[in-house]
This record gives sequence, structure tokens and C-alpha cells, in this order.
Amino acid sequence: MKNFMGRNFLLTNETAKTLFHRYAERLPIIDYHCHVPPRDIAEDRRISNIAELWLGGDHYKWRAMRSCGVEEKFITGNASDYEKFRAYASIMPSLIGNPLYHWTHLELRRYFGITDILDKSTADAIWQATSEMLAEPEFSVQNLIRRSDVELICTTDDPADSLEYHKKIRDDGFETKVLPAFRPDKCFNINKPGLGAYYEKLGTAAGTEIRDLASLKDALVKRLDFFEEMGCRTADHGLDEFPMFVEPNPYAAEQAMKAALSSDGRDVSPEQLSVLKCEMLAFLAGEYAKRGWVMQLHMGVYRNANAKMMKALGPDTGFDVIGELGIPSVIRLLDWMDSKTALPRTILYSIDPTQNAALGSVIGAFQTAGDGFPKLMQGSAWWFNDSIDGMREQMKQLANLSAFGKFCGMLTDSRSFTSYPRHEYFRRILCDLIGSWVEDGLYPFDPDALAMLVTDICYNNTKNFFGFRI
Repeated sequence: MKNFMGRNFLLTNETAKTLFHRYAERLPIIDYHCHVPPRDIAEDRRISNIAELWLGGDHYKWRAMRSCGVEEKFITGNASDYEKFRAYASIMPSLIGNPLYHWTHLELRRYFGITDILDKSTADAIWQATSEMLAEPEFSVQNLIRRSDVELICTTDDPADSLEYHKKIRDDGFETKVLPAFRPDKCFNINKPGLGAYYEKLGTAAGTEIRDLASLKDALVKRLDFFEEMGCRTADHGLDEFPMFVEPNPYAAEQAMKAALSSDGRDVSPEQLSVLKCEMLAFLAGEYAKRGWVMQLHMGVYRNANAKMMKALGPDTGFDVIGELGIPSVIRLLDWMDSKTALPRTILYSIDPTQNAALGSVIGAFQTAGDGFPKLMQGSAWWFNDSIDGMREQMKQLANLSAFGKFCGMLTDSRSFTSYPRHEYFRRILCDLIGSWVEDGLYPFDPDALAMLVTDICYNNTKNFFGFRI
């Protein structure tokens, strides 16, 4: 029997152990997509307790607690932080097989040096020990990032954002690069009430009154220029329920825009929503290509499946599910971009693991860069899939259908400053997978080639694909 989370946790063969401990374990982290608040970094926020660190806004943990029958007041309600932490600790024995169990104990070990198993019997001691440590300066947000050996972070930022905290981080000389990522989802969610107020805010930021499609595009170009001045290298789109492809048509998109503006988003048909989204995605893809940015498309989420809880708690509270991804629409949109505007380097993420093979085949149809890099990449196992099985299957499918050695590896997609052990988790799984192929005779045992393969996937490919200067 192996010890729980021992030195060779997840490493089941000798090649894997060598690859991880000699190469992957030592590499710094490039976190090219996450949701941590730049304000917390700029102000070097101090975190009061472990519940604030772990449970504030973490819908992964909230879903797990609900799955164990925990009352909502201990999840998003008015219970104290201490009570919420004890509630989370109490469910841990039930999370066998869930990556949360491993992430939780990795974070306790890597940041706090605590090797005890978290459950209701150890909750009080762990609460006390972590509270004492979090009170020390070395547990400030910037120091947590330093201790995690993070070289670069890309946050997720609305086009209307002032980026004032990014400027402060840069001006203060924090050694980890913190760059904005352009996230324009609100710009063409034209079926949402409040559209007029958002366009007013965006127009003010751009110095442009948004009154039609042309002025929206003008405002976005100005904000793209500003984001580029601030070091931006990527744009990210959350394409919930991927739009039915409608060939981009400026006239039809203008009519959709007029309907949205005149009704403040309340009188927009599904067809109008699709035509505007496709028009704007094609337009922005061309702009990204001009700037050499990477476009990331997160696809297939069905948002807010529980209407009652959406009304009670709002979005992003743990009620999103795996939705439908229309592969034909994805293909047609990429083809339109490639032939009519421009297709930038692009990463495609599917929340549906059954679509991994389909996406692996899709990216192969557009690999036309000819500059030593892939033009399209399948993103790492995302959201519901960043488990041991989910990561292994995504990587195996990518290897089956594409060039696995060009893969960009892991990202946190997290709001927590102690989520970086997820990179360790991924790297252990990666090394075990590669090691198993070597030991099964499916790939030669060439130490130099294997070292480069692991280093590329964990670090070099991301740096080069995005063109980061570190």
C-alpha cells in the first residue's frame, strides 16, 4: 500500500518519477488564464483565515458541499467563516475520487506544511494553525505568488476596465508579470437587460458614444489598443451555448444592434443574437490577428441550470452544467475567420469531454501557420474535467489526433491565490502518462528528448505560443 500523497503521488513508473522530480517539478508557472482580482495583487491583500482563502467565491467547493447536503447558510449564507470551514472539513471523507480532495491537501502541504488529513476531527486545529500563519507577512497575496514560483499571470478583464491595478502592479515593480486579458463577452450579450448602461460605460472608457454597430467596433478597437499598451497578449471569450453559425452580415448585425439598443436587451431574438455574435467574433478575430494575440474560446457551458437558485444567489454560484457544443458551427466560424478576416492563434476549450476527439480533429483542419507553431491548440481539460481521468483522457485524445509535444499545458482558471498546486497535479499526471508510454515501448527512452518534451509542455510552449516576454 502506498502512503497517501507521498513523494511519488500519481507517479506509477520509474520514468515518470525521473521526469517529474528532475524536470517538471522545478519549472516556474505561467498562468495564462485565471480569474484572480488584480486589485488584490496590487494592494498585496492580506487574507484573514482559510475560509476566506478557500471558500469565498469557489463554486467547485460550493457544489461539493451541496452534494453532501450542507445547508446553504454554511455555503453562501450568513454563517461565520469558522462555521463554513468546519462544514467544508466535514464533507472531506465523502470526496474520494474528487480532485478537490487532492487539491485541498496539496494546498495544506505546500503553503502551510500541514500533513494532517482534513476532516471534522482535525478542523479546529487546522483552522487555528492556518489562522496564525495567515497573519504573518509571508502569507500576503504577493508572497503567495512568489512562493508558488509564478512568472506570469493573465487575469480576465472587461474592455471597459481602467486597468489601474495592472498599472500599479507594473509601476510598483512586482517581479511577477501580471497582464490583462481582453474578455468582451458583455459587448455582444445583447439579450441581457442593462445593455444600454454597459455600452455607456464602455463608450466613456473609449471616448466614443456607442449608438450603432460601427461605433461599437470603433470603441472596441480603441480599447484593444489600450490593452495592448498595457501588455495584453490574449483575448478570452466565454461562448455559452455556442451560437448557431450565421454568415457574418453587417446589415443584419446592425438590425440586431438596433433591436438591442431600442429595447435595452429585452427584445432580441435568438437569430439576432447569433448574427451579432458571429459578426463580432469574426471582426475581433481579425483585430487579434493584427496584434499577434492568442484568441481563447471557452465553449459549451449551459449557464444557471437552476432558475430558483439563480434568482436567489445570482450567476457563478455553482449551478452551471455541461451543455451542448455545436461542432459544425465551430468549424464554419473558424473557416469564415480564416478565409474572410483572419484567424489568429487560437485555443479551443470544450466543457464536454465527449467532444475532445472532435476538437482534436477540428484543430488539424486549420494548422496553416507555417512558422514552427500550431495555429490552433486544444485547451487543457477544463472545469468539470480537470480531474485525473479528465486530464489523462484529454491528453490522450490530443496525442492521438495532433502533435502532443506542442501542447500548452495547464492553467488554473481559478479565483484563488493558493490554486497553483493544480499545476503540480497536472505535471504529475503528465509525467505518469508519458512515462507509461515509454515503459510500454510506445516511445523511446531518450532522456534528452523526454526532458525537452516535458519542459516544453509545462513551460516553453506556453511562453512561445503567446509570445510572452519574461
